[in-house]
Amino acid sequence: MAPWHRTAAFIWSTLAFLLYIGYTSAADPEHEINYFNNAPVRLFFFNDATSVIYHDAVFGDIHVSQDEGKTWERADDIPPGDAAMFIEHPFNNRVAFVLTDSYTHYRTDDRGKSWRTFEVPELTAYVQKPLSFHSDPKKWEYTLFQATKCDQIPWGERCRDVTYYTKDGFASSPQLLLDDVSRCQFAHSSKDFKHDAHEDLVYCVAYDTSAMTGSHNIASSRLYSSTDFFATKQNEDLGIGKNAKGVVAFAIVSKFAVVALKDLTPGSDGDMLLYVTVNTKEWAKAQFPHASQARLRENAYTIVESTIHSLAVDVVLHDITTVGTLFVSNSNGTYFVESLMNTNRNMAGYVDYETIYGVEGAGIANVIANAQDVERKMAAKQLRSVITFNDGSSWDPLVAPSGTCSSEPCSLHLHSVTDMHNYGPVFSSPAPGFVMGVGSVGKALAPYDESNTYMSTDAGLTWSMVREGACQYEFGDSGSVIVIVDDEQPTDSIMYSTDMGQNWNTYNVGIQFRARGLTTVSDSTSQKFLLLGQVVRQSQQPEKGRNAAIYLDFAALGRPKCGPNDKESWYARANSKSECIMGAKQWYTRRKANANCYMGEEFHDPEVHDDKCPCEEHDYECDYNYVRSDGKCVPSGPERIPSTQCTLGTPDEKYMGSSGYRKIPGNRCEGGLRMDEPMSKDCSGAEPVEGAIVHQIHPFPSDIVQSEYFKESKTVLVRLSDLTIWQSSNEGYTWEQKFPEERFLAFYMHTHTNDRAYLITDSKRFYYTTDTGRYWHSSEAPSSPNTFKAQVLRFQTKSDYLIWIGNVDCQSGYENCRAQAQYTWNNGRSWQLVENYVINCDWARDEELRVDSSQILCESYANKQGSQVFFGKENALQLVSGTDYYATKTKLFDHVVGFTKFSEFLIVAEYLPMRGTLNLQVSLDGRTFASGSFPPGMHPDSHAYTVLESSTKSIFLHMTMNELPTPWGNILKSNSNGTYFGLSIENVNRNDGGFVDFEKFAGLNGIAMVNVVANPAEAALTGRKALQTRITHNDGGTWKALLPPSVDSLGLKYPCTSVGCSLHVHGFTERFDARATYSSPSIVGVVMAVGNVGEELATYTESDTFLSRNGGFTWEEVHKDAHLWKFGDSGSIIVIVNDEEPTDHVLFTTDEGLTWREFKFMTEKIRVRDIMTVPEDTSRKFMLLGRYPTTAGSVIVHLDFSSLTHRKCLVNVENPAQDDFELWSPSEERDSLCLFGRHTLYHRRKRDVNCVVGNTPKALDDVKWNCTCTLEDFECEFNYVRNGEDECVLVPGTRALPSDDSCRNGEDYWYERTAYRKVLYSTCEGGDRIDRGTQYLCPGINGHSAMFWMMVILFPFAITALVAWWWYSKSGMARGQVTSTSCARVVCLLLTRRTIRLPGGDYSHGSGSGVMATLASVPWFLLGLSGIAFEYLASSLESVSMGYRARRGYRDVPVDEDAQVLHFEDEE
Repeated sequence: MAPWHRTAAFIWSTLAFLLYIGYTSAADPEHEINYFNNAPVRLFFFNDATSVIYHDAVFGDIHVSQDEGKTWERADDIPPGDAAMFIEHPFNNRVAFVLTDSYTHYRTDDRGKSWRTFEVPELTAYVQKPLSFHSDPKKWEYTLFQATKCDQIPWGERCRDVTYYTKDGFASSPQLLLDDVSRCQFAHSSKDFKHDAHEDLVYCVAYDTSAMTGSHNIASSRLYSSTDFFATKQNEDLGIGKNAKGVVAFAIVSKFAVVALKDLTPGSDGDMLLYVTVNTKEWAKAQFPHASQARLRENAYTIVESTIHSLAVDVVLHDITTVGTLFVSNSNGTYFVESLMNTNRNMAGYVDYETIYGVEGAGIANVIANAQDVERKMAAKQLRSVITFNDGSSWDPLVAPSGTCSSEPCSLHLHSVTDMHNYGPVFSSPAPGFVMGVGSVGKALAPYDESNTYMSTDAGLTWSMVREGACQYEFGDSGSVIVIVDDEQPTDSIMYSTDMGQNWNTYNVGIQFRARGLTTVSDSTSQKFLLLGQVVRQSQQPEKGRNAAIYLDFAALGRPKCGPNDKESWYARANSKSECIMGAKQWYTRRKANANCYMGEEFHDPEVHDDKCPCEEHDYECDYNYVRSDGKCVPSGPERIPSTQCTLGTPDEKYMGSSGYRKIPGNRCEGGLRMDEPMSKDCSGAEPVEGAIVHQIHPFPSDIVQSEYFKESKTVLVRLSDLTIWQSSNEGYTWEQKFPEERFLAFYMHTHTNDRAYLITDSKRFYYTTDTGRYWHSSEAPSSPNTFKAQVLRFQTKSDYLIWIGNVDCQSGYENCRAQAQYTWNNGRSWQLVENYVINCDWARDEELRVDSSQILCESYANKQGSQVFFGKENALQLVSGTDYYATKTKLFDHVVGFTKFSEFLIVAEYLPMRGTLNLQVSLDGRTFASGSFPPGMHPDSHAYTVLESSTKSIFLHMTMNELPTPWGNILKSNSNGTYFGLSIENVNRNDGGFVDFEKFAGLNGIAMVNVVANPAEAALTGRKALQTRITHNDGGTWKALLPPSVDSLGLKYPCTSVGCSLHVHGFTERFDARATYSSPSIVGVVMAVGNVGEELATYTESDTFLSRNGGFTWEEVHKDAHLWKFGDSGSIIVIVNDEEPTDHVLFTTDEGLTWREFKFMTEKIRVRDIMTVPEDTSRKFMLLGRYPTTAGSVIVHLDFSSLTHRKCLVNVENPAQDDFELWSPSEERDSLCLFGRHTLYHRRKRDVNCVVGNTPKALDDVKWNCTCTLEDFECEFNYVRNGEDECVLVPGTRALPSDDSCRNGEDYWYERTAYRKVLYSTCEGGDRIDRGTQYLCPGINGHSAMFWMMVILFPFAITALVAWWWYSKSGMARGQVTSTSCARVVCLLLTRRTIRLPGGDYSHGSGSGVMATLASVPWFLLGLSGIAFEYLASSLESVSMGYRARRGYRDVPVDEDAQVLHFEDEE
């Protein structure tokens, strides 16, 4: 070889060798290890920067790295031990704050390189994030600071939270914003909450009264706002006026501002209400389906991570607090639909639900497959994972990796939010399409230490297993580097992949450690990672801490930078069924899997591209004044139009009106289906001018046999005799037939859930709605409806739990034909047998009968053989109670006639075959029963009886005393537990169907009217009853005649002027519609009736129409002839129609009968049988139900009085004289101001004011004071009756009840019984207690002196307080001089706080880990010293596992950066 050839070969060989050596030496990443004494309570990467903060809370030090964790320095500007809390500025990536336990704090403007001090006037408040920031980059120095201020009082200190503000980032001393607050926040504090409100608008949750004890009543908590830093402030009334109190929390979630408040109305049971705004101007109440079940109870709901176009709320619907149901809202956050049942949650309120970054509408959730067993038997949860690509509209299992399933059903299941093992989002990161998780394949999720690690590169559509065993994982360089580390046991190495997980390399870091966290910069665009681990003892180096921060640099791999050919367009959700969401397809640019290069786009967020989609139907929602009905938007009434249109008055004039649809705000679709284009409409259909009345006439082919509104809704259902069902979603304005191919036997409204109804066909198929008829769904029952006259469906307070009673084996022949009961726990998706051969099965639990929710009561035949069709009395009907959903059965009675539930009572009619008599059994708990005791001659063993309405803690019972030739009887009233019955009034009228002329007034408990038979001796022979009306104003204690008016409606005197003349009215037994009532709860005290003035009740056609405005004390005739009536708009309008003959007009009044106006609705007269409006009587729209006299079929006339006036009624609780309402008391017409032992004032519209009440918030009833007891507060004791002198005397031949000396309610004294007992509904105090005889001292604890018991009670508290203070002082947690008068601050937070978890909040002080965005009400059960110790320990431990860094809010899944955990205390 020539010399120059040899030289060239040598040079090339040398170069190749050097290149090889260089390549092999660069093939591994680089690492550096730094050691710390303690794990960080916070590890934070500044956004779009290489600076990192390591907060050692134990030593109180801040460590700073300027090179992504490679080297570290302590922040020398902050004295050692001073750093109590680190808070970053969410809108300026150079600024952060360190708060201390003193008045001096620190700020950096250069990402931790230097720190400067600033002073505040008070100590920092014990809240999770005391600082709140303005989102405008020009106002980044605008900051709110929450502090605690303590004042000296004689017995210690009174402490409260106050908020200060600064406009210069604390360069000058901050100014006081507002005193006595629980949270303040700028309205401009989120990039996604976009509105045009004043740039300085601030919201504060604060108290309207100061508390001397340091705690507050929740009723004093309100939401205030100000645009001048509270130089002036405004009370945000949320659209509900003065009732906007009890505010628990305020939060900004995505594009929504949300207020949670406690419902303080009587009977609300402490439910929570959510009010939402998207523009800071209009607030709307969040409406949930299943209204009675999806109640936002305190400690039982979570606002989870929400997208920019909907709000997601998880609500606890089960008896246990770890099973939820996920609801998703419409675009303005006000109407929610059920998205996913049986979601998994933990006791802290965290929910297994997380959206996938970068894919709008995609999310992964865990559901509990055995939720019923978890609730019933406390079984271990079987979790299954599901995924959605359409914002929760539908969910599917995660597809298991190919070849991993060996049985069905089989899918992939992942550990989620409730089982966190890393920090940041659980599954995804900003690396486009990359999703990882730890889980298992099979029927349910395996334990964590039995799980493997899985990855998806297409946002969860398909999965592959990347490593056996559980690993922590992180994405870097936009997904070109993926790092995992063993999370089950100590290790000395990590694994990484540079080809999307196809191949994995191992890298040894040189020490044995237990992984505690793996992270990188917040947007996952760097090639550098930071691994936190606890060094095992064998690897620990002398004089170095056991907590290692391992810096990993994958830039050392030496890969070239990616070029255009190395990248691809990746379409999110490459699924034909769900490519478009909100009108666009999303796609990203990312590296190809086989490209050996790095992206190198550090601190550059993945750019999302939107390809517009053609518009489809799901891109639209109903426009204003339109409602959804069976998937279509229909008008809720005539459309309001501009004053410039419809001005000519010609019959064929048109205007351009709404199509009924509008594009969902934020939707980006273009072209395609245009559903929002204006339509040409007749001016005759538009909203009329003020003062006009709208009517519509709708004929139907056959008679109306059933009609009912959904409660709190404008939707009404009608069933005809031809077995068809019709629906109107706008109070009868338009109608549509439902499922014309079906034959419907009945429909049922859910008795506990206003939004649900069920349509029963003549087959197994039934239809149901969960949203007041907006959508209907079909389902299959286990059998066809029964023909044994049993109610087909029974409902429970948990709305998905139903009982179905149907026919079994009755198709051919009757050998084993029977009624069978089955129940469902999931609204008919699956059924379980309850019992055969039944005639009635029902849930024992009711709204007021709070018994075991799993208890079922069944009346079933003892001999369960043969055909039930031929069963007679010889086959006894047993009453059986079955708990655990009838799995554990107990026979309560051998032979019954029936059972019923009234109020808090369960009443059973027991049959005693040996005597052939009946016995009444009463229970308050569904298990133990007591036999009723009755006055002589009135025992049910020989009389039929009717259980009457009960709402005042007593049972009213009508005992039939005369059956033939015409029935009547006596009304008996029970004591509080329904066991002793006393006579209330004799000879009360009854009809042959068992209905009684007895009715209580709505809204005024304890006032009732009856009709009595005045000629019982004659009626027993002739059958002609002379009826007279009586009224009681003390719950049946005494009865009297109705006071007649002095003149009739024409101003003429009545011919009857004797002492025996009074007003008599027709009662319950004569009504065509049993739901019609004398009164309405919406207009308290106003009563209407048809009757006459005389000595007895005249026939119906000889009667006139009367009205009382004071609860029946006085009456006036308002119109001649008998009329049907209906109250509307809380009494601001009353409509009456002739009830004696066919008519073509109605009469209406806006001043409660002072004047009447006529409206003619048609030329042909109809016979009106009923007037309907919404059940709450709050609408100005009515329906007349009638039929034509000469033709078949029926007709409904829709009447709309909405345009009579547009003036809204004004309410001013503070100054009632200046509004449109009056204060009225039912005692005004009496000598005494008291009724039922109290003086109560009610707010109602003034009679002569013409205004619309509408949704004007009503003021609460005002109980001014409890009165001293008078004779009217007492009734006769058992076996006593009133004599001619109105005194209670013992019935001859009977004995008085023995005195009750049990003192079971902790009384100090007991009293001998007298002839009287106090009316249970009365709250009178003191006075002449004629119900009490001789007084005796109760035995037991009252034998000791007050001083003795005071020492017994106070001694343990004193010892506990001393120990708690010692521990608190020694623990290093104490600061300042905050004493127990402020709930002892720390103790208070544990014992009495109600915690609302807001978006971005987490367990530790300020980690802001972004685990999930939540606003959760969280239960706390930490009591005493153990609770304090637990909290201190937990805060240290959880900070290690969860609190290292906060991913900032991503564009598609915004997380509130200024979130915190709110605490408030109240005295309830």
